[in-house]
Amino acid sequence: MLNLFRKHPQVPSYGTLALDLHSHLLPGIDDGAKDVGHSLALIRRLQGMGFTRLFTTPHIMADMYPNTPEIIGEKLAEVRAAMKDVGLNIPIDAAAEYLMDEAFGEKIKAGSLLTLPGNRVLVEMSFVSAPPNLGQHIFQLQTKGYKVLLAHPERYLFFRDNFKKYKELKDRGVEFQLNLLSLVGYYGKPTQDNAKALLKAGMIDYLGSDLHHERHADNLERLLADRKLNRLLGKYLAGMKNAVI
Repeated sequence: MLNLFRKHPQVPSYGTLALDLHSHLLPGIDDGAKDVGHSLALIRRLQGMGFTRLFTTPHIMADMYPNTPEIIGEKLAEVRAAMKDVGLNIPIDAAAEYLMDEAFGEKIKAGSLLTLPGNRVLVEMSFVSAPPNLGQHIFQLQTKGYKVLLAHPERYLFFRDNFKKYKELKDRGVEFQLNLLSLVGYYGKPTQDNAKALLKAGMIDYLGSDLHHERHADNLERLLADRKLNRLLGKYLAGMKNAVI
């Protein structure tokens, strides 16, 4: 007989995920960590929550954050050196979070994209509307041998009333990364509800912190401490691919 009252395990930490593959920890190059000291503080918070490996993903946006692989590499080296100096021992690498803007097509053609494990490219859209050439970007990336990982699909509320758009992306081989902060309601109830719907539909492949600052860290810890939210997290945690990427 089906047990309608089956309990989901209490989640003491994010250790089951192991890898956090979306964060903004490099100092002074986007809206994340402000300086090296801030970087170290945020890394300590993530380690304290149970993450055992970090792939930080600074924004690359044509107008606002025109970061390059060289800039990101230099900042990563700076953070790694500072971590060594203070004995902070957790593996950290860097990729990027690419906005699919007017300059993104040229970046694909150049073929020097920073990637997550498995040659995955983390991409994001405007929160107002999907780019008109979304399908073309996906095709170009896949033709170049990249796997497309869409950051925080639950935040694109323009798809909420046309849920089949999510399925179309999944059918094209796009993977989805949901922000843990969405489960807390950090971005508002519509986004929280959309996150739950995507999880229930089995569309989410990865969970990420999208950590920028201490307020984010506080809410990530709240997700572990709040009994109701923790049960929601425990329901889906085992199905995520973070630990096997």
